[in-house]
Amino acid sequence: MVITFVVDMFGSTNNGTTVTCMRTAKVLRELGNEVRIIAHIPEVHDDLTGFKVLNCKMFKFPIFQPLIEKNGMTFATGDEKQIAEFIQGSDIVHLFTPFSLEIKVRRVANVLNIPVTSAFHVQPENVSYNINMGKIKAVNCLVFKIFNSMMYKHTKFVHTPSKMMRDQMMLHGYKNNIFPISNGVSEYFRPLSVPKPDDLQDKYVILMIGRLSREKRQDLIFKAIGHSQYNSQIQLILCGKGPMRKKYEKYSKKYLKNPCRFEFISQKELLDVINYSDLYIHSSDAESEAIACIEAFSCGKVPIISDSKVSATNSFALDSKCLFKNGDYQSLQNRIEYFIEHPEVKKELSPKYIEFSRQFSLKACVRQLEQMFILSISDYNREQEEHTVFFTSHHERRMLKKTAKKIGVSYQPPVLLKEKAI
Repeated sequence: MVITFVVDMFGSTNNGTTVTCMRTAKVLRELGNEVRIIAHIPEVHDDLTGFKVLNCKMFKFPIFQPLIEKNGMTFATGDEKQIAEFIQGSDIVHLFTPFSLEIKVRRVANVLNIPVTSAFHVQPENVSYNINMGKIKAVNCLVFKIFNSMMYKHTKFVHTPSKMMRDQMMLHGYKNNIFPISNGVSEYFRPLSVPKPDDLQDKYVILMIGRLSREKRQDLIFKAIGHSQYNSQIQLILCGKGPMRKKYEKYSKKYLKNPCRFEFISQKELLDVINYSDLYIHSSDAESEAIACIEAFSCGKVPIISDSKVSATNSFALDSKCLFKNGDYQSLQNRIEYFIEHPEVKKELSPKYIEFSRQFSLKACVRQLEQMFILSISDYNREQEEHTVFFTSHHERRMLKKTAKKIGVSYQPPVLLKEKAI
């Protein structure tokens, strides 16, 4: 197949969606597919080798741009004519996020009669937490509705990385064919015998990997360690960048006997850090999957995970002691102290987690995604023969006509049908 991926930024290792795009593209190419990339690409690097690329301009939001950049995000925009020329010959176009660039590409593909699928990687909470409204249910419901209107009403087949996200989508009225498929973890992440650095030999190392943002709730880790009787023995390492960095530096001084180490490191260094760590924590209130957590337990690290209802990560708990009460630092403190005091339990759980991790093999997960693409193409061809469409609207018909005019092709919008459940 010729598969075109559309993502706002390609190349960042601080953004889970772009990392997923990069890894998936490489494996699809290894499986014999041609993969093209439409994205804003800040600089040429090895990850682009072998890919046909359309480098789009960055789109800057007034007022909010500094916050967007602190979260490791970039938005892009492109020219319809260039997009049309680039995607010609594609068997399918896959959209990673529901934003402006992806909407523009979707409409061009619709006009050119190329099947389109989408992915649901961005949780509403990723938006709402960054405007201090993460726990307001009405705000998250509104974001679900906006995403649906912008993107998902117009893409019949949708990939989401967890069953929890599929259930959330259905709860909010999404009527797509939803495929919960893990983003997958590279076999590179494996147990290794890595000695601790000399200055950490006498420390109990606790690790969390992820953006330093509100919804990730690293604040709970600082408070839990700060109130623990083992504070002086613990070394916290946070791997990631984000807007909460300065605040967490203050938390480190306030709560920790040993200053937190803030790291943003290469994959090789990360593998070493995971393997010499004693315990992994994933404290997020909201997660569509959390690849970082899977990477950690693929190396045999036992995780402590928030039991939040909008975090898919809690499904990785193989023991009740691996869960703490969402938002409760004292519950997290109790779990940390339990594993410090019961190393035999951690030792027993470690091989179970290594075995559990095998189901998240990157290549196996990408093969499942490949099958979704094949099903989507087949379904699209059937709909074309039957002259039916998944969904359209008066507004969308107008936008498709405008898109056709911009790229200079004749186009007859599909017959307007009533929206219907599949």
